[in-house]
Amino acid sequence: MADEHRSPPRTGIGVDETDGTESRHRKGLLVSFTLLTLPAAVLWGAIYWFVGERGAALVPWAYALVASIGLGAFHLRHDFALFRNVLLVSILAAPAVMTVLLGGFAASSGLILWSLLAPFAAIAFSSPRQARAWFAAYLGVLVAATALAGVVRPTPADLPEGLQLAFLGMNIGAVSLLGFLLMASFAHQREDAQRRADALLLNILPHRVADLLKARHQRIAEQIEATTILFADVVDFTPMSARLQPAQVVDLLDEVFSGFDDLADRFGLEKIKTIGDCYMVAAGVPVPRDDHAQAAADMALAMCEMVDRLERDDGTALQLRIGLNSGPVVAGVIGRKRFIYDLWGDVVNTASRMESHGAPGRIQITASTHELIRDAFECVPRGPVVVKGKGAVDAWFLLGRRGRAAPPTSRVEVARTGIGATR
Repeated sequence: MADEHRSPPRTGIGVDETDGTESRHRKGLLVSFTLLTLPAAVLWGAIYWFVGERGAALVPWAYALVASIGLGAFHLRHDFALFRNVLLVSILAAPAVMTVLLGGFAASSGLILWSLLAPFAAIAFSSPRQARAWFAAYLGVLVAATALAGVVRPTPADLPEGLQLAFLGMNIGAVSLLGFLLMASFAHQREDAQRRADALLLNILPHRVADLLKARHQRIAEQIEATTILFADVVDFTPMSARLQPAQVVDLLDEVFSGFDDLADRFGLEKIKTIGDCYMVAAGVPVPRDDHAQAAADMALAMCEMVDRLERDDGTALQLRIGLNSGPVVAGVIGRKRFIYDLWGDVVNTASRMESHGAPGRIQITASTHELIRDAFECVPRGPVVVKGKGAVDAWFLLGRRGRAAPPTSRVEVARTGIGATR
């Protein structure tokens, strides 16, 4: 089990073993973006050098040098924020400097458009809020470059018209492509994060309740008129856990409760919560169903069968105590932090007492549940069970569906007590 929880190995430039999925994605995107801009910077510098604009040619080469050094430092130090900020400043400044050196927007064939990648990249690598500051900086650089170009170089660079048009097309095309890739990656990142958030929410809340919570920010509470509540508890778990290592305790509960989760999906029940080694599930919540008691009874039997197949490390078998009760409950979402979907009412309390006052390896049900399942399931009366706050409550042991063999433990109990099956 320890291997399953081990962090994935470090892969990629600047990636740490402790990085989450989103952090790895951002770092990988930053590195990819840098590697895409490096060839363009080298090519632009070579072309301007070839046509005699040596000063302008040095600027993209300087950018390539700074980006390469930053990439190496990022690989060694893993300082994402520093590398990101250095790169964004370089992207913002280099095209503006070239615009000034070439004598303006027209003479530089719109090189200043490359500076627009700084706020775009800030959206993908930082946050939309910080990107607003970078966009404001871009506007300031645009105004400053336009004003300074006429002062620094009153006579613009005299490049062939065809070359200027080619540069304009390349600048617009390259900036559009990189900008699109950044926004597409950011959108994919947001969608992926939303999918993970939705999946996490559905692990906490029922699907219908999750949809309501996302659609309206108000208290969710409703009366469920007919449901069956099931509580299950591992017998003697406390003394057992005292003899186990912490990892063994967690692994055992994870194996048992994960199996219960699968059964809840199989029978269409809603897991409500776990409390220590106690598992609570409900049928007919939040979506009503006429066969809620039968579904809960089927799950209870399946839970016992599943646990019967499990063995502890010392070779002894696990046992459950299970309690069922049927009736109306109040359901809703409570809390603002670590909120949960929960159920309240006398039906819930009595179901819990059926479990805690039950017998090892047995499924104990109330009269209300027995009345709903008696035609389809074989049960034996246990007699009155004294429940705190309610007094004597008639209870039955659930053995199995009619026409099927009852579990061996149930038949032993029937033989010992001399109690026969009843409707």
